Amino acid sequence: MRKIIKYNSYLVAFAKKLRNNMTLGEIILWREIKGKKTGVRFSRQIPIDQYIVDFYCKNLHLAIEVDGSIHFEEGQQEKDAIRQKRLEDLGVVVIRFSDLDVRNNLSWVLLNIEETIKEMKTHC
Repeated sequence: MRKIIKYNSYLVAFAKKLRNNMTLGEIILWREIKGKKTGVRFSRQIPIDQYIVDFYCKNLHLAIEVDGSIHFEEGQQEKDAIRQKRLEDLGVVVIRFSDLDVRNNLSWVLLNIEETIKEMKTHC
């Protein structure tokens, strides 16, 4: 039975808004991973604890983050590290890609996702 991770309910409306305003990188990646194209089901803009992750596979507890330019601004990497540590403490594996990598190197991104999924399935 899969573990259910709680979330703050106030994030639901914000997550819905994010789903309707995805970045180009998120749109490109979503087209490639939706509908079990990777062999597992991903959902987009999912609240976990006090955060919203870009894409999440509940069965594997795998989150995919697409980092846009804001993630490279001063102080943001420290915030991302705190966020990632909290998610990992909850049992979530987080993999990150830059928006530029998704747009310019999609095959590499998809290969990394597929390898992560394969590795996680063998350890379940």
